[in-house]
Amino acid sequence: MRVLVTGGAGFVGANLIRYLLASAPEVEALVNLDALTYAGNLHSLDEVEADPRYAFVRADIADRAAVDALCREHKFDVLINCAAESHVDRSILDPGVFVRTNVLGTQVLLEAARSHEVPRYCQVSTDEVYGTLGPADPPFTERTPLAPNSPYSASKAGADLLCRSYHRTFGLPVIVTRCSNNYGPYQFPEKFIPLCITNALEDRELPLYGDGMQVRDWIHVRDHCAGVWAAATRGRPGEVYNFGAGEERPNLEIARRILSALGKPEALVRFVKDRPAHDRRYAMDAAMARDELGWRAAYAFDQGLEETVAWYRAHRPWWEAVKSGAYRAYYARQYGDR
Repeated sequence: MRVLVTGGAGFVGANLIRYLLASAPEVEALVNLDALTYAGNLHSLDEVEADPRYAFVRADIADRAAVDALCREHKFDVLINCAAESHVDRSILDPGVFVRTNVLGTQVLLEAARSHEVPRYCQVSTDEVYGTLGPADPPFTERTPLAPNSPYSASKAGADLLCRSYHRTFGLPVIVTRCSNNYGPYQFPEKFIPLCITNALEDRELPLYGDGMQVRDWIHVRDHCAGVWAAATRGRPGEVYNFGAGEERPNLEIARRILSALGKPEALVRFVKDRPAHDRRYAMDAAMARDELGWRAAYAFDQGLEETVAWYRAHRPWWEAVKSGAYRAYYARQYGDR
């Protein structure tokens, strides 16, 4: 199989590439298309860059000419779109960037896949398109109505609807995956778990929105990657598949557990003003993925969090370069900054 992964220098994309090159022998060629915006970090792929099956192309998914030329050259069997602006706080500050990348960029990829007859297109989405749950509500299913509450989640919902339309109108073999909150190695340290770990390692405060009791269903990124590949290769075109590990935890509990694991005082927790329209709870029903794809989460949260804390302790140069911005200077020299 010839595979295109967009956004492959990001957290999920980089882990997906590493997963495919290590665990999917049917992948004979893999191209990573990434614009290297602030969250893109090719150092997350240092171990695979010499693999003869792997190639990197710097381009924007909203660049029609670049995407079209790439699809024409490589004749991909599978296109997996991981490229997205994904941080809710940033979407509140500048929604337009999210619409351009997440909506327009997705449409460009869909059109390229249609024009070049890509046999399988997989759109990596998010549980946030469903909105928020109350404390006693059942988990989201694939039939839960879309009710996004942030510019980020609205842009992802818009992309999902474009995928549906391309399947219904043009017969494009599109599969959409929606996943709960990911954690694991190589996650950009503005996200909650790596922010807590790295701040604690630096003896800095851990900021928690509101009362810190927002509940998320946490899934290890490697389990997510296994699900994405299963859906991309075995899922029914036109279908949506939810992925979640059933590991619901409030943010405050996670912050305290990280501090305990690192031997740091709970006094480092600092409650800050809540963000607008902050979703209170997410939970995913992954029964369809289990029944149709044979997928199951392998990581228990206790094991995954312990390994993640250990990874950030052992890879301090990686995240220090991200937090300092040094990795951006490297890309400016190599590719010209964006």
